[in-house]
Amino acid sequence: MTDIQVRRALVRRAGADDAESLVRLRGLMLAAMGNDIGGPDAPWRKTALDWFAEQLATPDTFAAYVVDDPNAGVVAGAAGNVYVHPPGPRDLTTIRGHLYNVSTEPAFRRRGLARACVVALMDWFRDETGVGQVELHASDDGIELYRGLGFIESTYPTLRFRTTRA
Repeated sequence: MTDIQVRRALVRRAGADDAESLVRLRGLMLAAMGNDIGGPDAPWRKTALDWFAEQLATPDTFAAYVVDDPNAGVVAGAAGNVYVHPPGPRDLTTIRGHLYNVSTEPAFRRRGLARACVVALMDWFRDETGVGQVELHASDDGIELYRGLGFIESTYPTLRFRTTRA
């Protein structure tokens, strides 16, 4: 996918220099979902920075798309990765996609920037990875965006079991 313009903002694939911006956007997303994200030195930020840097170095299985504003820098983004999954009767592929980290700086919301990032990421999943399905966990603020792009609610609820203390 090539870079595209959205209302004077550039949507582009994130590179190694964008890891810090992806962490910042993740913090915005997590805070909007009611999580206590701590301050700028919270331990999760360093772990996330290392993780994003590592993922950005694996372009066959990870992609993030961001929006650059000419004055403010990176103001929106979406990320996703490919993971192995056994085939089933409705999906013979052996890989799936997971979409996450969809976030926009508050001053830039309601302009279609997150949507543009998600569309670019979905193009990557469809055109470059061969995944059969893409899954996500939607916030209340984002669910209509995803429904509008063709996502449907799963028949089965998502459950979680923590093997380590958070």
